[in-house]
Amino acid sequence: MKIFSVKSVPKVSWSSDKPLNFSPSPLTVLILCFGLTLFGLGESLIITAGAGMSPWTVLAEGLSISTNLSIGSLTFLISLAVLLLWIPLKQMPGAGTILNVIIIAAVIEWSLPFLPHPEQYGFRILQAIIGTVLVGFASGIYLIANLGPGPRDGLMTGFQRVTGLPIAWVRASIEVVVVAIGWSLGGQIAMKYSLKYPKSINYLVCISSTPCFIKKPGWNYGVSIDFFSKFKKDLLNNWQKTLKKFFLLYL
Repeated sequence: MKIFSVKSVPKVSWSSDKPLNFSPSPLTVLILCFGLTLFGLGESLIITAGAGMSPWTVLAEGLSISTNLSIGSLTFLISLAVLLLWIPLKQMPGAGTILNVIIIAAVIEWSLPFLPHPEQYGFRILQAIIGTVLVGFASGIYLIANLGPGPRDGLMTGFQRVTGLPIAWVRASIEVVVVAIGWSLGGQIAMKYSLKYPKSINYLVCISSTPCFIKKPGWNYGVSIDFFSKFKKDLLNNWQKTLKKFFLLYL
């Protein structure tokens, strides 16, 4: 498929001549803002669908467990942090980069309380699909505007330029890493939504789904530190017997 071999973002009649443009066409700015608004709305639809989240939102969710900040606020802060990674990649920001940071975070923050939280599984999947399509479509709009990519897309295009790999491969690699970090920070998407919207969940099967094993303030799903210390001691003394006892808990 040609989409997996694309190595550059196309330009159209309303695209800016260069990312660092201090006097862009009003039409370009208008289309850019429209695309960024759609992107934030798409992310919010995915979140409220309760059927999973996009990779960067998983990271924001994981951080929100530790910081108690909202997903919208953390989306903004993560964007600023990602911009620091542009420095070694020698990426050039533009007006679109700044607007991306502000508009997407603001739309997520303000739209979440007003979007539906469907209870039926089919509607949750449908809403998640609609959100995903919106995010993909909106990404194309603001990238083609050529007023500077958003922080995450700039990271992607920067790595693509340095490595020479197809954009699809670079994006997939970055997002796998981001999901892993978000999960390790406690991004318990399914568990969180089953607690927040119990009427929307009929069954929940969790397999190796707890990255934090020890109970602490704000995290009640782990075991006590004394229990964990005893488990460690038993492993050192007789790991075979301890693991056998541990696995019997799942039978």
